[in-house]
Amino acid sequence: MASDVLGLMSVEQVASSLGVHVRTVRRYIHEGRLRATRIGRLYRIPATELTALAGGSVRKADPQRLTRHCEASTVVQIDAIAPDAAMRVMTGIGGAIKGRDKLSDTPLRVDTVYDETRARLKIIVTGSLSTTVGLLNLLESYA
Repeated sequence: MASDVLGLMSVEQVASSLGVHVRTVRRYIHEGRLRATRIGRLYRIPATELTALAGGSVRKADPQRLTRHCEASTVVQIDAIAPDAAMRVMTGIGGAIKGRDKLSDTPLRVDTVYDETRARLKIIVTGSLSTTVGLLNLLESYA
């Protein structure tokens, strides 16, 4: 059972130790079944609370049961693009991001930078392979 120096565990560590989803641990906290301390926006759970909840036996995370995630980081640069055209591209990307299935996809981050002096738009995408490919196909239609 991994915990920090103070004997406090993150919600993710507790979920892994119990073999449940992170949302389940948060529900336990909100229902009062698991005592936690809130530090900023994060919850920290004393290791003793975890042991009490589990009835004294806590299983360790099984490395073979871990889910593999693949992500891609991509930089797309579009030169000689006018400010209004760059804004259309950025708006199109924003719409595509809002329309994706956030429950089944991994986290996605998209940053855009427009350099007026060079008329250059840079788009930095970090996310799952399938989502990144979809965004690249979208960007190709603007090129």
